[in-house]
Amino acid sequence: MRLSKFLALPLVALSGISLVQAGPIAYGLCQTGCNTLAVACYAAAGLTFGTVVAAPAAPAAALACNAALGTCSATCATVGLFAPTP
Repeated sequence: MRLSKFLALPLVALSGISLVQAGPIAYGLCQTGCNTLAVACYAAAGLTFGTVVAAPAAPAAALACNAALGTCSATCATVGLFAPTP
């Protein structure tokens, strides 16, 4: 077999590989957005994010903000980590 044919086979196989990488940048930006919204949610309820103890006695507004943050973070994990990042 000629050397040119031997080298051409791997190049053809590698030509289908994509150079786009999924996510850490998109994931980090998404999580930053989620945390910013959580801080705003707490502020709207008259609370300070990070100071409310997670207990049954926590205000309902804090529990609602935490639930929204959890939903947003889960969405980031499922979508942001797989989004193409150039």
